[in-house]
Amino acid sequence: MLKIETRQRLGTLNLETDLQLPASGVTALFGRSGSGKTSLINQLAGLSRPDSGRIQLNDQLLFDSRRRINLPPEKRRVGYVFQDARLFPHYRVRGNLLYGQRRRNPEKLARIVDLLGIGRLLERYPATLSGGEKQRVAIGRALLSDPQLLLMDEPLASLDLPRKRELLPWLERLAREVRLPILYVSHSLEEVLHLADRMVLLNSGQVVAQGPLEQVWQSEQLQPWLPAEQRSSLLQAEIAEHHPQYRLSALSLSDELRLWVPQLAHPPGRPVRLMVAAQDVSLCLQRPQQTSIRNILPARVKAIRPDPDGPTVQVELAVGRQTLFAAITHWALQELQLSTGQSLFAQLKSVSISQQDLAEPPTGTEQA
Repeated sequence: MLKIETRQRLGTLNLETDLQLPASGVTALFGRSGSGKTSLINQLAGLSRPDSGRIQLNDQLLFDSRRRINLPPEKRRVGYVFQDARLFPHYRVRGNLLYGQRRRNPEKLARIVDLLGIGRLLERYPATLSGGEKQRVAIGRALLSDPQLLLMDEPLASLDLPRKRELLPWLERLAREVRLPILYVSHSLEEVLHLADRMVLLNSGQVVAQGPLEQVWQSEQLQPWLPAEQRSSLLQAEIAEHHPQYRLSALSLSDELRLWVPQLAHPPGRPVRLMVAAQDVSLCLQRPQQTSIRNILPARVKAIRPDPDGPTVQVELAVGRQTLFAAITHWALQELQLSTGQSLFAQLKSVSISQQDLAEPPTGTEQA
């Protein structure tokens, strides 16, 4: 468990945190530039000292203002991956990796090299690497320092689009296979969707929302970040079965609720994350008959919110224990005479798979 309760004045910014994060998985720190994301992870790394508070990682106190504890960076066992790779230009890749290793461990080096697919790069110098390859090496160096916590400060921010697409699958594999708490700073919702299990939303130094990604994604605090045409729902499900004839897979939202998607390559029981755009959800007062749409779910209206900037209305629906959003016109709202608590049916015209581990992971033998 990572516990952070700190206060720090940074110019005109008052950074105040009160967080308890799990000891594994990826937590995205999300917010506008200047909201305090990098300042927060600098506190954890020991690069910045809070004015007051406490930071505890598992059983170790990293900082406690009352007890005058402030461990130096080299004693915190925290790996840090910056926006730029910061590799030593006069060392080959192998030398950069070994520089980060506390104790020589050939087996661990081999595992990290395979995890990040950098075996073909070991004898090359940083100047000959692409931006994505440099970041993979920087991640490997951080992991070889035997950290208890991995901090990543917008590792894709300095890369162009092709390099981001090169690195993202490796980050997805890292998130899936490394048993460490990872704090991932980003202002890209696409990266957050691909990588994060949890999300912390910062605004002007204040934590305005935190929790599982699905929960924060659908919170009122995050909605202003999403243009009306991009508003969507995240749903948790697992693969229930594969259709024997139509090359489809059934995903279970609960014991009674299922969705069909194009056939997935993984066995039943595999957890998945689904994303459904609000504009791809239509509402019916009665269950539709003889329709080409396969995914029709019973739902209940939880809230109705007109969009002040457009012609649509956002309808928040309860689907089992999960939340689904639909974007409809004012005309449709008036015609259907929708009200809070009303039961109806939601038709899902499109469902996309957002969980990173549904794609086949890159392998260490893949061409770098």
